[in-house]
Amino acid sequence: MSIKKITILFIIVGFAIGFKFMNSAASNSPAKKFHTQSQLDAYKGIHTRAPIAPGEYFLPSSSCRGCHGYDSATVANINEAGEDVNLVDRWESSMMALSAKDPFWKAKVTHEITINPAHAGPLQNKCLDCHAPMGAFTSKFHGDPFYSLTDLASDTLGQDGVSCMGCHTIKPTVGFTFSGDIPYDTILSVYGPFTAPFVAPMQLYEGLTPVYSPHMDESRVCSSCHTLITESVDLAGAYTGGHFVEQATAHEYVNSDYPSNNVKCQTCHMPPVNESIIIANGFTGLTPRTPFNQHTFAGANVFMLNLIKANKTALDIYVPDKSFDSTILATTAMLQQKTLDFDLQQVSITTDTAYFRVMLKNKAGHKFPSGYPSRRAVLQFVVIDGTGDTIFQTGIFNNQYRVVGENSNFEIHHDAINQSHVPQIYELVPGDVLGNFTSVLERAAILLKDNRIPPLGFTSASSVYDTVKVSNDAIADADFNKVASVEGSGVDWVHFAVPLAGAVGNINIKSKVYYQSVPPKWVENMFTYSTPEINAFETMYNSADQSPILVAQDSINNVLIPLLSVNTYLKPEVNAWPTISLDGKIYVSSEYGDLIKSVDIFNAEGKLIAQHQNLGFQSTINLYLPQSSGIYHLRITTGKKIVYKKVVKS
Repeated sequence: MSIKKITILFIIVGFAIGFKFMNSAASNSPAKKFHTQSQLDAYKGIHTRAPIAPGEYFLPSSSCRGCHGYDSATVANINEAGEDVNLVDRWESSMMALSAKDPFWKAKVTHEITINPAHAGPLQNKCLDCHAPMGAFTSKFHGDPFYSLTDLASDTLGQDGVSCMGCHTIKPTVGFTFSGDIPYDTILSVYGPFTAPFVAPMQLYEGLTPVYSPHMDESRVCSSCHTLITESVDLAGAYTGGHFVEQATAHEYVNSDYPSNNVKCQTCHMPPVNESIIIANGFTGLTPRTPFNQHTFAGANVFMLNLIKANKTALDIYVPDKSFDSTILATTAMLQQKTLDFDLQQVSITTDTAYFRVMLKNKAGHKFPSGYPSRRAVLQFVVIDGTGDTIFQTGIFNNQYRVVGENSNFEIHHDAINQSHVPQIYELVPGDVLGNFTSVLERAAILLKDNRIPPLGFTSASSVYDTVKVSNDAIADADFNKVASVEGSGVDWVHFAVPLAGAVGNINIKSKVYYQSVPPKWVENMFTYSTPEINAFETMYNSADQSPILVAQDSINNVLIPLLSVNTYLKPEVNAWPTISLDGKIYVSSEYGDLIKSVDIFNAEGKLIAQHQNLGFQSTINLYLPQSSGIYHLRITTGKKIVYKKVVKS
């Protein structure tokens, strides 16, 4: 699929979802009767063999378990080491399987429709199309205008979440519609990635025909739900005519080097077993298949998996703890092993200031973090002196797991930080029509911030960039996704100037990155409303371990603070003078043939305020500080190093 096609069709779909939402009296109608008691029994694990009924389009995952679940004969779904790798047991504890029972999601749907009840029908349609696709689309195919949470409560297929047929009946035309517009096949074909499927058993027992199609092993099969654009309303609930990109993981992937390198969504989220596997139980002579993609669907939401596991009885979930434990382990490994390269580096140190920088390199095929906009990463940086006292810290969580010092509206992106409790938070921040942060997604009207770290190869020249924009504060950062002004590095460098305040001896520096999927600021507005779903989730949330998940860490120990500045004894290789300037004029020089490439000027708060780029590698340059008096930090880049100098305009 070409980027050009995606862009054109994204525009078409953007207008298509811009329809005027209708009144939702239907959302309050009595629950529809969707399925038979035998199907309900099958869903709850009472296995009955019943092929798909006339006028139906999907079957629950229990219909797939008999062949593609655990094989008691240990012949099928077993790897060469004799380990069970069956599809159903790995899927059933994933957030895909639990999408329709996710208590945060259900609470959030009721939050939105409580605020704007006239939009209840279309809002629920939009949310349930992806979270309960088999139920939602069955309802549509039967001619119902709306599919609601009330309908979902009595719908066995809807409650099965993003189930087997929820993916395997997506047509080969997928990849050109988004925001829950899923191109489902209605001719009872089930698509798979293997050629020459053995069709007879599935036709006989399930009434379905397995069909080979390469799209099942391509990223586009995920795209219909993993880009979501919503219509914006003002604070009174009136439509503004604008749209907001709530999440665009599929388009972030397109704007990366991963497609050209043949790294697919499945590569990470459905890791292949590169050995031959018999994929169905009970049939002799089946051809083993390879590569076999495991249905682990590990993402990043460790918090929600733990919360659901702790409340599975209340949520009507019949999944053993060992399955949850396996998924939680795989999800934690995804965060800690496949998300970031992380490096803490010492730049220089004087008697009064120590300079460090931290590198965060995104290893995912989309932004980090990605998906639902509550998700964020917090960079922590702590300096401790030889006596154990903390002399500098940012990115610290209080006992409510809020970030100390975070701006109550939103924290801007920082390139350089020189004060404690000025945090670096990587996140998407939606704003309402007044420019204030909002967790009410229908009120999202403007992008206040998106400094999430882009994937390798991400550029503003991409034809899908309008869907995956970076906010201006991050664009202004010279080394955010850039090397020498060239985009696509997938890296952010954060620079720290640590005031030593007379400290002597050794200092220890520790830096970490933490991930939060549901931070407190994203639920506090919702918890001011009362619905059964909100009240239930609030109880679960308050009882849960809300600790952020450690993603990466690095440290430097026993850094010696010089008793006197090295400048007292040696002429520095790079210098800036005068250190106190009356008129703001500053000279910068470099010795020993290491010539100056660029100079960036930061104010005392660490904000980048001026750049002198492409200087042509000179040995000495002069520049002027801003008009305001105060302390400034210069970041001097030469052909060999980066050096920081502090100057004052009097």
